[in-house]
Amino acid sequence: MEALNLSNTIAATIERHDMLSRGRRIGVAVSGGADSVFLLHALHECGLAAAVLHVNHKLRGADSDADETFVTELARELRLPVHIAARPVPEGNLEQEARRARYAFFLEAVAAGECDAVATGHTLDDQAETVISRFLRGAGTAGLSGIRPATREGIVRPLLGLHREDIRTSLRERNLPWREDCTNAQTEFLRNRLRHDVMPQLATLNPSLPEVLASTADWARAEESWWDTQLDRLEPQIFQIQPEIVLFRTAPFLAQPVAVQRRLLRRAIERVRGSLRSIDFGHVEAIRYLAQSREGSGRIQLPNLDIYRSFDWLRLAPVGYDSRLDRDFEAPLDAPGVTKVPGRSLVIELELLTPAAVYNRQMDVLDWGKCESFLTVRNWRPGDSYTPAGKSGAEKIKTLFQDNRVPLWERRHWPVIVRGNSIVWVRQFGVAGEFAAGPDSTRVLAIRETTEASQSRESNRTLTASIETGGSFRRTISLEQARRPGEPGAEVL
Repeated sequence: MEALNLSNTIAATIERHDMLSRGRRIGVAVSGGADSVFLLHALHECGLAAAVLHVNHKLRGADSDADETFVTELARELRLPVHIAARPVPEGNLEQEARRARYAFFLEAVAAGECDAVATGHTLDDQAETVISRFLRGAGTAGLSGIRPATREGIVRPLLGLHREDIRTSLRERNLPWREDCTNAQTEFLRNRLRHDVMPQLATLNPSLPEVLASTADWARAEESWWDTQLDRLEPQIFQIQPEIVLFRTAPFLAQPVAVQRRLLRRAIERVRGSLRSIDFGHVEAIRYLAQSREGSGRIQLPNLDIYRSFDWLRLAPVGYDSRLDRDFEAPLDAPGVTKVPGRSLVIELELLTPAAVYNRQMDVLDWGKCESFLTVRNWRPGDSYTPAGKSGAEKIKTLFQDNRVPLWERRHWPVIVRGNSIVWVRQFGVAGEFAAGPDSTRVLAIRETTEASQSRESNRTLTASIETGGSFRRTISLEQARRPGEPGAEVL
């Protein structure tokens, strides 16, 4: 492909994917290899290169340092500022950890104002190899969408329309040197095996295979974009999202088509874990199977994910989420006053009122004359029982949990207020009959449960009861919407 055609292809890619929407000051990620060197010259010639960014992972000793020197000299020749970062790779998956380190540095440069966006030298061949590798790992269309041409964080890939060999031919014709990374020939890495062994074999069946796979990525990316809009609409209807966890009822979830169920679960998993790494089709199906099972309890654990079933609820949470806090807690209450329970987000507000101030069935209320003494809040414990206002006899709290279909995970830290050995109040089930305020009460103590985050009467759990009925209640949960997960596509080396 002629140089003019290469330039036109780059310009078309930049325009098609609106790569300059963040600004024209582009930091160019330069490893020293052919693709990144070509990218730097191309963007410099059209006045877009604002800085050169290089990461030295220290993986190849003197060769890594020689790459750094080469890039530094190249930036000096082009009179561009160069930013070098030494980022040794931590233990783990070498390619993955190196990639994370590089992109962290690139985004730091954007945040520091060194550039408006960062361009990387990924080519059409890189895109094809990514699609194949994702297919081999069992990816759906999200994985097959491959490398994103541009990301919301500010990473752009202007060379995605060019073949690797055309780039090298252009560099040779212009006598522009580059560095060869010897690790690119090491076939113990999947990408290198695909590049050197698999792709050439597949090309004998279809010489246009890279273009076909790149088109597949475009197709899949468009479908993923459409799915994102549908999931944005459906998610608040199906999910209740809280920090770190996602809850949903099985009935409305199972009413969705199977394709939607799978997509919703992927979205939920990504919200909880932060990514879909190590999650495959079988994991998603295991959660669907748990949702389809007969009502009851069940639990499965997947990589960094704990899925809990109770009644008609499913909860997705990080592994170890329930054990972060000790089950048992106990704290004296300021009565009247506001008590923040140490080590918990729980806040109990006890407000002394006249009966005339109690209206519209909006408060749990105690007769202060009957319980004017030391009050304590603690967690529910097995064997606890009391007589709720309006009931004729004592009931085990465990039975109330069952009758009111309280999910198992909510019971663990369920608060009760006690006076000595007597239970005065229980979340959701209200005050005890012997301590409940009534028409003859002269002073009443209103109980409000909030969270440390709210510390207001518009709490996450608004528990309501009335003097007249004692036993009626209403419970609402306000949920914090989390950020939408990242866009479809795979980041690659």
